[in-house]
Amino acid sequence: MQIALHQPDIAGNVGTILRLGACFGVGVDIIGPCGFAFSDRALKRAGMDYAGAASVTHHVDWASFRETVPPKRLVLLTTAGGTRLPEARFADDDILLFGSESAGVPPAVHAAADLRVRIPMQVGFRSLNIAVAAGIALGEALRQTGGFAA
Repeated sequence: MQIALHQPDIAGNVGTILRLGACFGVGVDIIGPCGFAFSDRALKRAGMDYAGAASVTHHVDWASFRETVPPKRLVLLTTAGGTRLPEARFADDDILLFGSESAGVPPAVHAAADLRVRIPMQVGFRSLNIAVAAGIALGEALRQTGGFAA
């Protein structure tokens, strides 16, 4: 299981997701370009001392990510997902892909996803913070695959 962030905008969210990855033993791929300098203080503050323990791989762009990451199932978390999270079935080698906070993912990346999943919410609400969504989706994926640490 791993998390991939496509062109993230907000350093604090990435730091929080790095902390999430470190705590659950899940690698994080960051696909550039990012909307901030990766050494941004907000990233370090949100990740605290956990960020250093995270397994992080930087990719210059989407093409670089696709060339260097072995083919695995891409599960895109998107408000336009056709599968509700409770009905999604995860595999232990899935890549949970999240788009940027401001724009999501471009159509080509959306089309590359093998599964498009949405987190159901109350009527009238559009989306969750990306770090919150990553925590919810990763928790469900790990629950299904038995991936939680002892």
